[in-house]
Amino acid sequence: MNFRKLLFPFSVLYDGVTSLRNKAYDLGWKESTEYDLPVIAVGNLSVGGTGKSPMIEYLIQFLKERYNIAVLSRGYKRKTSGYREVLLESTAEEVGDEPLQFKKKFADVTIAVCANRREGIEQLKKKAGVILLDDAFQHRRVKPSFSIVLTPFDDLYLDDYVLPAGNLRESRSGVKRADIVIVTKCPQDVPYATLQEIQFRMELKPTQSLFFSRIGYGKFIKGRTEALPLQYLMDKPFSLVTGIANPKPLVDYLKKRHYSFEHIKFPDHHNFSASEIEGLKKKEIILTTEKDYMRLQPKLSKFALYYLPITKEILNDQAFTLNQRILDSIEDFKAP
Repeated sequence: MNFRKLLFPFSVLYDGVTSLRNKAYDLGWKESTEYDLPVIAVGNLSVGGTGKSPMIEYLIQFLKERYNIAVLSRGYKRKTSGYREVLLESTAEEVGDEPLQFKKKFADVTIAVCANRREGIEQLKKKAGVILLDDAFQHRRVKPSFSIVLTPFDDLYLDDYVLPAGNLRESRSGVKRADIVIVTKCPQDVPYATLQEIQFRMELKPTQSLFFSRIGYGKFIKGRTEALPLQYLMDKPFSLVTGIANPKPLVDYLKKRHYSFEHIKFPDHHNFSASEIEGLKKKEIILTTEKDYMRLQPKLSKFALYYLPITKEILNDQAFTLNQRILDSIEDFKAP
């Protein structure tokens, strides 16, 4: 028997508390601030890796040539506080690994961190016409103009329970607040019938849209000064170092292509200790994720450290439809 199922009575209590909180916002008993510019929130119902960072990057890439956009994140596990803009010379300790990753990839876009989303939005209103909120679906003090909820294919919110028996931050009914639901990390060869079954099970409202996506991996690994074909690692001993919530898709991708490697797994957003770094320095070649690279590169700058870039790919030629739905939400926006 799964030990976590024994915690189900506590899940009932947790569900009651979160449901009461949501009801208070829904009925206006607690204040939820609206803004006079489009605010797009990306989040999930569950804890763990659902693909928020690739989704934010997808939106940045798509919108940055059309609008003056900014991204606001809380900067998880950073060692600073308050509002802070991310600079190219910032460190992961100062701003968090994901915001730094966004800035390194999109240098001309304003990226900021602030645990108080209201304060952060007030600051960014002076600089942007559209704001993307990273991991903000449960942040009810802000009422976004558009919400995107992500749920991974192999861990759908439909099959989960509220914490602590499961991984849901709130009950499944919370998805009703979303405008779009995206099933992420779909297998490369998932049957269309399987996708239809998921769509039927979700029973979304007519005003909601469902999309499916998968992870796309780059053909080159990137380091501090060079990019090499992934094939470069085929006959070389290397270590895969991950500090993300769900490294399974990356591990499976490499194994399916017959790469041989040692997988060194750390918790999500792991702060590497001095002794752990010393241990990694003994490895001949290290491959990691882009997010982990933000934390490891300053400490392993003189070593063979590379990351494999990823992208979000929308299935079934639905990228145009998804993009148009997002554009419509911006163009049809009416200030409160």
